[in-house]
Amino acid sequence: MNAPNPDQSVRSPATGRKLGRRPGGEDTRGVVLDAARAEFAARGYEKASIRGIARAAGVDSALVHHYFGTKDQLFRAALDFPLDPRVVLEQILTGDREHVGERIARFALTLWQDPNIRDRLMATVRGAATNDQVAELLRGFMTKELISVAAERLDVPDPVLRAELVMSQLVGLAMARHVIGVQPLASTGIEELVALVGPTLQRYLTSPA
Repeated sequence: MNAPNPDQSVRSPATGRKLGRRPGGEDTRGVVLDAARAEFAARGYEKASIRGIARAAGVDSALVHHYFGTKDQLFRAALDFPLDPRVVLEQILTGDREHVGERIARFALTLWQDPNIRDRLMATVRGAATNDQVAELLRGFMTKELISVAAERLDVPDPVLRAELVMSQLVGLAMARHVIGVQPLASTGIEELVALVGPTLQRYLTSPA
């Protein structure tokens, strides 16, 4: 079945009214993103649905899938979140377990060096720190799409808690280094920080107890 053409209107089978591209030159994609932000804020990540977001936007759910794909992809677009957690997870956990902590630390620290990604991560971290709704949304998203998936891959006791400890370490490091600008942490080189932080992350993920 072909995806709907975003330049064509879609009629609701229930009401017969036109859905999709709206009159007056409104941008359908932007309308969907606005509806998604509102639905995610009102219902949380897990309870919000593509169908509910489409209904709120006044479009067919097939059009939402056409523009954004899955719910996690729509969420990342709505929050302008620059990373796909599952891709990140695959990059980090693929390889020998003895250096997984080092890989995580280096990946996270290097990520903030990209100006475009840094700005978007900064906005997300600041938003989560100052807005309860953003914090709840981000927490639900990361728990569902990252922590739970990581937990499945870790053959250790309390895998969910361990994955959350890693997240807490990385978020705290990002806050201190990039948002607050604590010195000398903010100006310390990546490899020096990898050598210091990597073993802690390694212990979280692989220590038997």
